[in-house]
Amino acid sequence: MGHTRLTYDRFIEWREKHISQKNIVLILSLLVGILSAVAAIILKELIHLIKYLIANQLAEGHSHIWFLLGPMIGIALASLFVHYVVRDDISHGITKILYAISQRKSIIKLHNTWSSVVGSALTIGFGGSVGAEAPIVLTGAAIGSNMAKLLRLDQKTMMLMIGCGAAGAIGGIFQAPIAGLVFTLEVLMMDLTMTSVAPLLISSVTASAISFIYTHQTSMFSLMQVESFSLVRTPYYIILGILCGLVSLYFTRGMNRLEGLFKKHVRSIGVKILIGGSVLGLLIYLFPPLYGEGYDVITDLINGNASSTIEASPFAYLGTASWVLVGYLLLVLFFKIVASVATNGGGGVGGIFAPSLFMGAIVGFIVARILSLIGLNVPESNFVLAGMSGLMAGVMHAPLTGIFLIAELTGGYHLFMPLMIVSVVSYLTILLFEPHSLYAMRLAQKGELLTHNKDRSVLTLMHLDQVLETDLIELQPQMKLGELVKVIANSHRNIFPVVDHRKHLKGILLLDEIRNIMFQQRLYNRFTVEDLMTSPPALLSADMPMEKVMEVFEDTGAWNLPVVDEKKKYLGMVSKSKIFNSYRDVLVRLSDE
Repeated sequence: MGHTRLTYDRFIEWREKHISQKNIVLILSLLVGILSAVAAIILKELIHLIKYLIANQLAEGHSHIWFLLGPMIGIALASLFVHYVVRDDISHGITKILYAISQRKSIIKLHNTWSSVVGSALTIGFGGSVGAEAPIVLTGAAIGSNMAKLLRLDQKTMMLMIGCGAAGAIGGIFQAPIAGLVFTLEVLMMDLTMTSVAPLLISSVTASAISFIYTHQTSMFSLMQVESFSLVRTPYYIILGILCGLVSLYFTRGMNRLEGLFKKHVRSIGVKILIGGSVLGLLIYLFPPLYGEGYDVITDLINGNASSTIEASPFAYLGTASWVLVGYLLLVLFFKIVASVATNGGGGVGGIFAPSLFMGAIVGFIVARILSLIGLNVPESNFVLAGMSGLMAGVMHAPLTGIFLIAELTGGYHLFMPLMIVSVVSYLTILLFEPHSLYAMRLAQKGELLTHNKDRSVLTLMHLDQVLETDLIELQPQMKLGELVKVIANSHRNIFPVVDHRKHLKGILLLDEIRNIMFQQRLYNRFTVEDLMTSPPALLSADMPMEKVMEVFEDTGAWNLPVVDEKKKYLGMVSKSKIFNSYRDVLVRLSDE
């Protein structure tokens, strides 16, 4: 063990001496891209293997029964794996990356380099109604974080490696290098600078190339026919964009509300599996398009085979007339978030990439089919693709990601105009109601979200305990003025917290407030600290985010404020000058200059 440690230390010393920081970043970005692609390929192959075994062995001749039982088995296996093997929460992958960047000095746990792959493969392979993309993005980010940590690189470089891992994961699973880069900049909110764009591109392109070499597939969705953009259809695309924004709002708030209810009222693992699996199984039995990621359904909608979505369902007897299809797919659209929450809430592991693309495709199809029914000739495949872009832009608050991802997934680069119109309109629509994406809203509510706003980012990276001063002399309320003068003579501060015998804060005493009487010896036994102390302008709580702390300072005009816990026990004092000094240090570390 000691010999290994010594060898490792020597390697680090050699690296620092012979490989510059710039070159090690470029080398690492290449390695992270390769490993992210390998992880993406492994995940896709595991999902396909499980689906193949189910389709050809277990479910032969019993597909309806399997729709009921399969998802529950997958959720149960994933839940038991997470609870007994991983022993950590691996859900909400993108949110965890944002939290690591904001609050954990870009450190992601080592098990995330593989645990999400196994968990999501079990969940989705057995029919869970979620996507594999968020788990693989967390895997890629964890690879980047741990490789940077292994080489003892600084926090800024670790943050960049997390971005490289995320970009590589998107590039590897979608074969979409530009989308990988744009996703990292938009969703993970990393700054676009000359020092960061090259490593991100290296990782994304490397992962996309490896994935392409392995699959020999140029695009994820094959297009039979796509019409060129026509200017006269612009109003229809605007309507689609507005509807995508509203459906994105339903998706975002509905998912958040249902997850909150599930987490609040269902605590037992067994009950979670039972409820989640039962709800998911029933929904998939009624609406087979909800089974798995839903990419087969998207392909059918793009290529004009919408009738296949209803043919395997119990509603097939209604036929495949246009209004029947529209009504059926509206129900699928409505219940998709319920199926996704049942999957993850029951203990499964998956993300919202695939559900957002799935719902977007359905929205686009419904709008196009309704326009066709009222006599307006519009290409359904174009609207399906534009709807996918619009939902992704709205749910993730990432219009550029939506545009480039759909263009790269389909090879439909000549559809940039409709993709841009729908994505931007959808994004502007949801922005009227919801300032944060589904990924970011949980952290934003706690004040833990890193944003493109440099001031807010710096404050988010700061913590109250970093500026907490505990060396102030504490006074007792019953202390006489004469004793106080002796204390002041030995102090270098002009503010004193007043606490009782249980360290509960009673008030503060300012030197300026007693300067006019502190040298009058006849008053030394007349006044006590309790007589002279004042209430602080405000109290800071120990878990208060720094952005809120600065708001309190601005509102009160104070220069020093005490910090207390939930029982009002005194913990220390925070000064505005200490915050400014810490702010400057963090800003220097965050800057790329």
